[in-house]
Order: sequence, then structure tokens, then C-alpha cells
Amino acid sequence: MKWFLDLFSSTLGRKVVMALTGLFLILFLLIHLIGNLQLLKGDGGHAFNVYADFMSTNPLIQTVSKVNFAFIIFHVIWSILLTRRNRLARGPQGYAVTNTKSSIWSSRNMGILGTLVLVFIVVHLQNFWAPMHFGQMQMVDYDGKSYRDMYSLCIQVFQLPGYIALYVFCMAAVGFHLWHGFVSAFQTLGLNHLKYNPIINVVGKTFAVVVPALFAWIPVSMHLNF
Repeated sequence: MKWFLDLFSSTLGRKVVMALTGLFLILFLLIHLIGNLQLLKGDGGHAFNVYADFMSTNPLIQTVSKVNFAFIIFHVIWSILLTRRNRLARGPQGYAVTNTKSSIWSSRNMGILGTLVLVFIVVHLQNFWAPMHFGQMQMVDYDGKSYRDMYSLCIQVFQLPGYIALYVFCMAAVGFHLWHGFVSAFQTLGLNHLKYNPIINVVGKTFAVVVPALFAWIPVSMHLNF
């Protein structure tokens, strides 16, 4: 047990936690995107409302959601600990020689990007998760069953230009965060090989561009009534 505690109190152990929780959150992003794309089906919200009901009532999904929230918290806490430890290791003057110029912007600002993403998550939960679980929602009926009308709530929120701007800006932050984080997670877990690195890089960069872009397109499309 001591070796386990020692591992996760070390810099390497914390990086492993960051990598594992990060990859779990990447998987969550993909699943969440697939569900959110139901908003664009043009069926008056039928598919999305059924999806939202399933996600909020299925016991297994609820368990996974709790794990996801826990992973977000762990990811944030560990990132703060790692950043603090790295700064202490550098000292007040920093290293005499750094690779700042050669490193990409996203890798140097993961803390800032992560903070922006966290702020967005809080705002997003306030606008959608909280009303669904604690608010008085309008109901719709499909095949004799009542569903919370999350589709109408999305339309209402996505008519706010300020929220659209925040959404798009934060999705850009997510993209930059993933640009470095996706590849870094695999490298931390030991998958760093000349044969596989090009594939991981292509998949990671593609994911970092396409997934946030699609997330951003959903509210923009609904706002413009495309």
C-alpha cells in the first residue's frame, strides 16, 4: 500500500493520474458530442429529449456521471499540484536555460487553458444540468411518455449572443488544451514509439480540432436557425 501512496505523491504518479483522468474525459467528450449532435436532427427535439432523459435516468449512466465529475475534480487538483511543484523546482529565477521558444503555446499554458475550461463547465452546468435536475422544466410527450423539454431550453440559451461567444471561445480553449494533452497523455503512459507516435499525433491533432469545432457549431447553428 505504501508503494501505491508513494507513487501518487510523486511527480510521475501525478502525471499518470493526469493522463488517465484526461483520457477518460476525452472519451466523455466524444460521447457527449454524439449526444449533442441530436440537436441538429431537425425533428423538433425528439431525439435529443429522449437522449437527455436516458442520460439523466439510467442508473449506469448516473454512476458514470459521478465518476466523471470525480475525475474532473482529480484532474484539476492534480494539475494545480503539478504546476506548483514545477514552479518550486524551478525556483524564483527559473531555469537558466529553458525550451520556451521551442515549445508550443498550448503546452506552456495548459494551466490557463484548463482554468478557462473549468469556468465553462461551471457555467454550462448552471445553464443546463441544474435546471434539468432542480428546475421546473416544460414537458413534452412522445408515444405516451413525458420527457423534460431540454431541446427548448437549448434553443432559449443559444439565443443569447454572449453565451454563444463564451461557448465558442471556451471550445477554442478546449481545442488548445487537447492539442497538447491528447498526445502528452499517451506519452506519460509509456506509449512513445517511433512507429506509433505519428499516428497518435495525427489522431490527437484531428480530435483537438474536429471535436471542439463540432461542439461550437451546434449553438451557432441553432442560433442562426440553420
